[in-house]
Amino acid sequence: MELKRVVVTGLGALTPIGNTISEYWDGLKNGKSGCAPITYFDTEKFKTKFACELKNYEPQDHFDRKEARKLDRFAQYALVSSDQAITDAGINLDEVDKFRVGVIWGAGIGGLETFQNEVINYAEGDGTPRFNPFFIPKMIADIAPGNISIKHGFMGPNYTTVSACASSANAMIDALNYIRLGHCDVIVTGGSEAAVTIAGMGGFNAMHALSTRNDSPETASRPFDATRDGFVLGEGAGALILEEYEHAKARGAKIYAEVVGGGMSSDAHHMTAPHPDGIGVERVMLNCLRDAGMSPNQVDHINTHGTSTPLGDVAELKAITKVFGEHAKNININSTKSMTGHLLGAAGAIEAIASILAMENGYVPPTINHTTVDENIDSSLNLTLNKTEKRDIKVAMSNTFGFGGHNACILFKKLDA
Repeated sequence: MELKRVVVTGLGALTPIGNTISEYWDGLKNGKSGCAPITYFDTEKFKTKFACELKNYEPQDHFDRKEARKLDRFAQYALVSSDQAITDAGINLDEVDKFRVGVIWGAGIGGLETFQNEVINYAEGDGTPRFNPFFIPKMIADIAPGNISIKHGFMGPNYTTVSACASSANAMIDALNYIRLGHCDVIVTGGSEAAVTIAGMGGFNAMHALSTRNDSPETASRPFDATRDGFVLGEGAGALILEEYEHAKARGAKIYAEVVGGGMSSDAHHMTAPHPDGIGVERVMLNCLRDAGMSPNQVDHINTHGTSTPLGDVAELKAITKVFGEHAKNININSTKSMTGHLLGAAGAIEAIASILAMENGYVPPTINHTTVDENIDSSLNLTLNKTEKRDIKVAMSNTFGFGGHNACILFKKLDA
């Protein structure tokens, strides 16, 4: 069968460097760091005392008090960002066929703060099991798309993809395929995460996964730098409206980009460490290019997973060199995690949005905080270090990988480029 074309018609974002799409793009273009000392809890006894929290986010600006109490922060972020995207897309909710509108959302963890607080309350009590009746519906990862569909009456496919830090990328790929196959006209997709919590910071510290650069938080996320010492935890959400091309054209929608391919693979190597030779990463990019029917030489820009970990950055760049060969030197490669931190299950969504905005605006955001060359990284690669670069981008790739060896890759193209 002939696959339908899929385009992006709406965007929304809540990020550590901006709470709207325009603010987010300004932060990206200007190389803004979203990292600062944690304000949510006392970090005196923690190895890492900083993170990329949302700034100037207040639940009461978006929800009444009763509603906010029923929603974990990750679900609040999902609702706020998806509302932005739906508004941006200009979808008339009274005219759209809601049976053909789905919500496919990504979350690596879900309501971690809710789970943590309920356990703490029980542990500090007298042993009587007094739990909040909203404990379970606040905590489960699939409540985010559930709440989006309930709010707007969308009755198409509705679920959450969970693949650690690849979760929202997997959600977008699923959304792409549902529309391609003709099952839906529109899908709200993306991801959200709110893991800057006592349990989140404590758990990642126990794994030695986080940077401990407490004397300079704003420079702690330093992908590709020889002195990198771990990732910086972030929070927030990204939402995209994916739509069948003819459906979008018929209603005169603004089109940001075409989604031309998605690839998936597994490292099948280790619970948390990437394959040192980047075999799974190499395969996921090849799968994505094959799915799109495009050659490596057509790619202008890659937003890497680039977490700022000693092993991960090297493995990913090795894989890029293998897949793209000599053309790798012509690609603007970057890691926007240097600015936003790592949003876990929401990373794929906000980084896909960054790639789309780079394509629309003709600029590649920088990989900030780079000071020291890593001898294990090919110096001929253009990692877009410290400065935004002007670039006419026709094809952009976004990579996302997760604990468990989950790899996902998405390819965007300027419409009719």
